[in-house]
Formats: sequence, structure tokens, C-alpha cells
Amino acid sequence: MMLIMRKATSVRTAAKEASHERIVQAAARAIRRSGYDGTGVADIMKEAGLTHGAFYAHFESREAMLAEAADRAGAESNAYAAQVIASAPPEQAVQALMHTYLSKEHQVGIETGCPISALGSEMPRQSPEVRRAATRHIKEMIDLVARQSPDWGEPAAHERALVSVATMVGTLILARAVDDPALSDALCSATLKRLDSSGA
Repeated sequence: MMLIMRKATSVRTAAKEASHERIVQAAARAIRRSGYDGTGVADIMKEAGLTHGAFYAHFESREAMLAEAADRAGAESNAYAAQVIASAPPEQAVQALMHTYLSKEHQVGIETGCPISALGSEMPRQSPEVRRAATRHIKEMIDLVARQSPDWGEPAAHERALVSVATMVGTLILARAVDDPALSDALCSATLKRLDSSGA
């Protein structure tokens, strides 16, 4: 009898964890696609294939869901950046990352791309939990870029990484903002040319 009860509890726990994962995945896509204010609980639950009423079995509040979604989106983005870097020769790692980050695919792939470039202007108005998650992943991205420098650990390497990340994110925000494809391409091309020539 106890074994049956344990199995039933284990099945319920696994089902709840799977549901939670679907909610967080849906929310991580939705915040990048629609922004924080455009992401409603009802829409997320529907996308996750769950009822609206089930939401509070997983989160205390909408803000708690948004914080976890921001954390997930940032982790996914940084994991992908790390893969790009790992697949390139060490001396070309940062350039490979910059070219991937400012690619046409990333420009149009807002729902699955970097959440900082998708949501940067909204961050100052978010809850401390959401901002904390974003800050942690921005710091991770800067550190990832800095670690590619031969002088990693020195202030100059950190400073170059700050400039590279800020420039990439800012360029992508502008490239997505304009309704002129030629200007969008020119912004990315000019940034890549400048960063490549500076050895960032």
C-alpha cells in the first residue's frame, strides 16, 4: 500500500514538474515576443496547454512567473552563446559570437533570441526579481566574452567585453527597431566591421 502511495505521489510530482516546465518555456518565449506588459497569465497557460486556474499551483504571482521566465530566457541565450564560442577556433571565438548575434536570423528570431536585446528598454520598470535575473545573465555574458581574451582577468579584458556586449546589444535593438531593412543591415555591418577591426 505504501509503495502504491509513493508511486502515485511520484507520478503527481513528475506531472507537476512537467507542467511547470511547459509554463516557464511558454513564458520565456512570450516575454521576448510580446514584452513583459504584453505577457498575460491566461495566454501563457493556454500556450502551455493548461487551465488558467492551475497557475497558482505553480507560482505565487505573475511577477514570480516573469522572473523565472527572464531567468530561463537569459540562461538559454547564454548557453547558446557559449556553444557558438566553443565551436570556433579560440582566436576567432568572439568574432564568431558577434557575427551570430548580429545575424539576420537573430534579428528575426526575437522569440528565441537574446532577451536583453528584446526587452532591454522595459527592464527599468520591472520588479526587482526580474531585474536581478536579467542582471545576472548580463554579467555572465560579459564574463563569457572577457574569458576569450588572452589577458582575461585584467581590467582591460573586462572593459573590452563591456564595450563588445553593450555594442552588440545596442546594435541589435536599433536593427530591430527600424522599418528599413537596408538600414538594419548597415547598422549590423558597420558594428561588425568596427568590432572586428578593433580586435574586440
